[in-house]
Amino acid sequence: MLQQALQLPILPGVYRYFDAADQLLYVGKAKNLKRRVCSYFQKDHGGSRIGHMVSKIVRMETTVVRSEAEALLLENNLIKTQNPKYNILFRDDKSYPYLKISAASAAPAKATSGAGAVPQAHSFPRISYYRGATDRKHHYFGPYPNAWAVKETIQLLQRVFLLRTCEDTVFNNRTRPCLLHQIKRCTAPCVGLISHADYLADTEQAEALLRGQTDTLVRKLEARMMDLAEQMEYEQAAQVRDRIASLSTVLQQQSVETVGDADVDIISIVRQGGKACVNLAMVRGGRHLGDRPYFPSQLEAALAMQTEDSGSDDAAVADASVAQATPDTADGGNMAQTSALSDAQAQKQILTAFVAQHYLSYPAPPLLITSHAIDKSLLAVLAEGTGKTIRNQTQPRGERKTWLEMAHKNAQLQLARLLSEEGSQKARTQALAQALQLDLDEAALNEWRIECFDISHTAGEATQASCVVFEQHTMQSSEYRRYNITGITGGDDYAAMRQVLTRRYSKIIEALAQQSVQGQHELEGTSVSPPAEAGSEATALNTAVEKKTRLRMPDLVLIDGGKGQISTAREVFEQLGLDIGLLVGVEKGEGRKVGLEELVFADGRAKISLPPTSAALMLVAQIRDEAHRFAITGMRAKRSRIRTGGSRLEDIAGIGPKRRARLLQRFGGVQGVANASVQDLMTVDGISSDLAENIYHALRG
Repeated sequence: MLQQALQLPILPGVYRYFDAADQLLYVGKAKNLKRRVCSYFQKDHGGSRIGHMVSKIVRMETTVVRSEAEALLLENNLIKTQNPKYNILFRDDKSYPYLKISAASAAPAKATSGAGAVPQAHSFPRISYYRGATDRKHHYFGPYPNAWAVKETIQLLQRVFLLRTCEDTVFNNRTRPCLLHQIKRCTAPCVGLISHADYLADTEQAEALLRGQTDTLVRKLEARMMDLAEQMEYEQAAQVRDRIASLSTVLQQQSVETVGDADVDIISIVRQGGKACVNLAMVRGGRHLGDRPYFPSQLEAALAMQTEDSGSDDAAVADASVAQATPDTADGGNMAQTSALSDAQAQKQILTAFVAQHYLSYPAPPLLITSHAIDKSLLAVLAEGTGKTIRNQTQPRGERKTWLEMAHKNAQLQLARLLSEEGSQKARTQALAQALQLDLDEAALNEWRIECFDISHTAGEATQASCVVFEQHTMQSSEYRRYNITGITGGDDYAAMRQVLTRRYSKIIEALAQQSVQGQHELEGTSVSPPAEAGSEATALNTAVEKKTRLRMPDLVLIDGGKGQISTAREVFEQLGLDIGLLVGVEKGEGRKVGLEELVFADGRAKISLPPTSAALMLVAQIRDEAHRFAITGMRAKRSRIRTGGSRLEDIAGIGPKRRARLLQRFGGVQGVANASVQDLMTVDGISSDLAENIYHALRG
């Protein structure tokens, strides 16, 4: 490997290390690829984590870019998409929600409905909760840390500006004001009780509030009120006065004050017990919207690797930390100072990883208040994505200092909660291992992998099997799998179990065998991918990276069932040449009561009956119940598809049972709907132009 590293160019870039199974071990960036990569193979790392990782490397890939900033961007793109083992990884469980204000036409369109002309929905913007990809057509505000923050903001806008929240089809078919108008939460544009111009003015004021322009908004409203009073339009002046009062009341009811900037993110880090919590608090439009905790995975191994990778940056952090040391630690406190210094470096690395990965997916606000400084090169990369200057403040004063202290306290609380939960879950894992008479050390216990299978159907209809995964003391939802069971007699659970186990483990065995052969070839003649030419980073950054499926046999296989299911599973394992000692059935106890389950073994061992208060039984029940939930939800969705043929339609936002029925009746089925044009779809009652476009693209995408 050293010989190949010596052939690398003296240019900035990104390098990737792979093991014999072609699994990605580590992604790193460098100002000088040749010097950085050679440093791994010229030094004796001993039995450290770095040495352990280097001993596994059989192949590497490199990509040359034009600058260190581009290397940073590519590095974190690869980390997020490929999940390397020795990098700090922040997982996004779900996207952030937004508040959406739909685009409005320049002039109100009219349509005849009932006795008179009724305004059309697209002329009057709608405020709504939204989660997904944004576009330039509509106005999006956020992101918000959670759904509650969005819904609370919508209620605020309803109280002050009386904007509509109803869907377009409801709006277009109203003949009289709804309840929201009666309780003063809507101006009823659906029946023409407000003009198009006035409604758009209200919408602009709402957007000004969302952008944090509160003072400007209040001054404009006050000026408007005085103008109307001078023109002796006292009734309209009174309405503006009431709006100012409502706005003042709402702002006073906010539990927190603005930090002086419209959009701010506040980030604090706490590290303890081998874990860390990054707490992200959000301020949007001058309002504190709440916070969300993030817990990095692979932390200790990644920190050990990044110590090697940090280079001169660590020296800069060390100098800064020493400069900030108090006089009490200057003499005779070297050990404490060294410990604090090491923790400061670790927290800075965690912060850098979080900021780089998080803001690849979400736009960074103009101001980031953080517990540690962010590198200027990283801020420059973030600014390129937004087109605006991004500032970083680490020693705030006044209100901002209070916000950072609050974020730090929340991080401490969230980390304490995580450690408490993990301790409880770890105790359950250990109890189950002891109940199965397995002697596992801590490292093996942490990596203990359990897979559980369940079968679900309704009288033989829509049979589905589920496989859920438990590892590292928690359920790994990203590795769950559902299997459609076909070619069996309806209701034959044994045949369904035979099929799912065969499909699951025959593919893993085959893939592992192929990787073993490939690994042998790599060991015989390892090659390095040719470096890309300088200037080709655009291609590298836009290349789609295939996310590899994790290939590993579990250490324990739980089957939801008794002797019959276990016998079927044993037959499959014997045919595949697998260890039947891995198979354990979860059999219902007397009266099929919860807490009386028994563990049945495929290798002939006697049943085990655990007491209802057993931590081991609690873990088994948790995993079994999760497999059952995952199977039954899939089965119900499949059954709905079989009976109605329209589940793809219901997956589209705005399509409910009634609209789906109208579409299917008009076009004769889902295929007919998919073949229809946007204009054809708009002829169906309740389908607006926007919804027709969404249907058209969803069914043809």
